[in-house]
Amino acid sequence: MTTHLLILNGPNLNLLGEREPEIYGATTLATIEESCQAYADVLGAKLDFRQSNYEGQLVDWVHEVRHAVDAIIVNPAGLSFHSIPLLDALKVFSGPIMETHISNIHARDEHHRHSILSSVATGVICGLGPYGYIIAMQAAAHLLGTIPNNLPEPIRIGPA
Repeated sequence: MTTHLLILNGPNLNLLGEREPEIYGATTLATIEESCQAYADVLGAKLDFRQSNYEGQLVDWVHEVRHAVDAIIVNPAGLSFHSIPLLDALKVFSGPIMETHISNIHARDEHHRHSILSSVATGVICGLGPYGYIIAMQAAAHLLGTIPNNLPEPIRIGPA
């Protein structure tokens, strides 16, 4: 059975590469998607990569896939700090949820430090830039026990 991963991206992430490059860097969301798809191929996983500026759309997507995907990787962007609807939708999902942020939200201003969505996340990755998406995918595959045997042992198993 092929592992199915969903990556959800929240508001304004469509502007990566333009918006606040001093915080988020110059990498575009399209480049991140290409990299994630290439890594999904390495993992032998199916990947859905989506972005919306609308909270309700993200909630609808979680509802839509709650029984169809194995793990959700979410960069909720600004919704991290106040979206009770997205929080409640993610509570219904039974697989791993990896929350990722390009910046280190804990080192940001007071409005960007506390993600309420972390309370339902299996793991939180922040401050690694776009590479955080790859780490989130790897962590999800590890949690699901689906990292391919042809990858090096430190990637498959990690510290024992």
